[in-house]
Amino acid sequence: MSSCPHFSATLSDAGLASEITTKYNAVVAWYAHRSQTSPRPAKRRKISVPTCGTCALSLSRPFACLHCTYTGCWHGGHVGQHLKDSDHQFCVDAHSGSVFCSECDDFIYDARIDTMRLSAVVTAEQKHAKWQKSKTTREIYKPWTPNEKEMEALAQTQPIPCQGRRGLLNLGQTCYMNVVLQCFVHNPLLRNYFLSDKHNTKQCKLENCACCEMDKLFTEIYSDDPAPFGPISFLATTWKASAELSGYKQQDAHEFFMANLNHIHSTSRGSTNIDCNCIIHSTFSGSLQSEVTCDRCGNTTPTNDPVLDISLELKAKVGDPTSGDTLAACLRRFTQPERLGREYSCAKCVKPSPEATKRFSFQKLPPVLAFQFKRFEHKTNDKSSARKIDTPIRFPATLNMAPYTTQVLKEGGKEILSYSGREGMCEYDLFAVINHDGQIDNGHYTNFARFNDEWYRFDDDKVIPSSLAACLNSNAYMCFYVKRHLDYKPNQIPSYVLAMETEAQREKELEKEKEAARMKELEDDLLSTL
Repeated sequence: MSSCPHFSATLSDAGLASEITTKYNAVVAWYAHRSQTSPRPAKRRKISVPTCGTCALSLSRPFACLHCTYTGCWHGGHVGQHLKDSDHQFCVDAHSGSVFCSECDDFIYDARIDTMRLSAVVTAEQKHAKWQKSKTTREIYKPWTPNEKEMEALAQTQPIPCQGRRGLLNLGQTCYMNVVLQCFVHNPLLRNYFLSDKHNTKQCKLENCACCEMDKLFTEIYSDDPAPFGPISFLATTWKASAELSGYKQQDAHEFFMANLNHIHSTSRGSTNIDCNCIIHSTFSGSLQSEVTCDRCGNTTPTNDPVLDISLELKAKVGDPTSGDTLAACLRRFTQPERLGREYSCAKCVKPSPEATKRFSFQKLPPVLAFQFKRFEHKTNDKSSARKIDTPIRFPATLNMAPYTTQVLKEGGKEILSYSGREGMCEYDLFAVINHDGQIDNGHYTNFARFNDEWYRFDDDKVIPSSLAACLNSNAYMCFYVKRHLDYKPNQIPSYVLAMETEAQREKELEKEKEAARMKELEDDLLSTL
């Protein structure tokens, strides 16, 4: 792909720009609507399939002219010939949204094309997609436009020349902490939360507050100081909250990750034990559905459990530790039915069943998926007998979780390519990976993370430019994926904000009452002296 001066010149003409963008949006939205159609509709309907305007063949991937109603096939060269014969410049691939310029004789790149395609696809998905738990339609995305008050606040801000990439000092075998903190820093949802001043250290009154440490961390990372930062107070706060992680011995990065999720949750605004809407649960919380099926009567008992991360078993061929594994294979094994291996008491037939099967599926997908691969195997309670599994794991840059959701698995476990608007809402992009090199007792943690569209490798205080290919070829211990399109809830003010506003209003009223009482006392004193 290349940039195209012809496309820029076309968009500079208001009339041509309106014609081209309208046709482009219509083609991309048509294909998105088509892909969101349920694979098993209640009624079979005859749907017209686009055909090539030259050879009349049915097109599964049509190319449409952006100047007229012509559609044609690419491999036959008919759409290209049409552009030449009709003296038309552009056509669009309905599947990918890529635009071909006949004058450049190449597919072209323009940031405005990406913006138009994203808008058209998300709008189409929103019309089909339902909430993962309820049957209501998804809240329509609306881009943020600052109002007058917000414009005044933005006018008073000072831009800081920062890169958002800063190494972390090793404080004594604390590489396990550094990699987790780098993954926190490069998590777009955590970044937006703490850089939006949702938790202000100067206003917080809690002691040993993990949210304050996160606020300090983001302040340091996004400062103009390029020197490596030592997260001493973060480490001390973690030691106070989790005694099992204290000391200067090597710790497990996953244990540190989970301990800090719980600590940040407990010190966050809006933290509750049920339906918590704190930043941790809003970012990492999903729901696993466990279904136990009685083999005697066929009754299925579902149970939903909240999760913050997913731990996956690795499987290598016997005698071949380099055989490798894939994330998709791990997820298939995770969601496959398995025998309980014990007697099961069925609630329906009220008889103990010698056999029952259990199956996991994702009932609610979180905005950020955190996968841990079980590389450290403990066969006994003796930690000295633990060993590390060095099986290579292949993981993708983009991940579609639709085949592992409860809704799709109920359809027979088939990997359905499009399912009632869920396809686009189940796509994830990789943004961070944690690696462990060495053995279980003398290893070292490093990590890869994405900043905008660039990849970097973090090794304590060293920040090295890298690539997506290097990241995908690394031996992952943990992987982090963020949802490509977030589910937007209706615009509601959080309960803790309402409580704060109510409390502030109450304090104002109390101040007025105190002032009125004080003035009355003064008046009484004046009257008594007369």
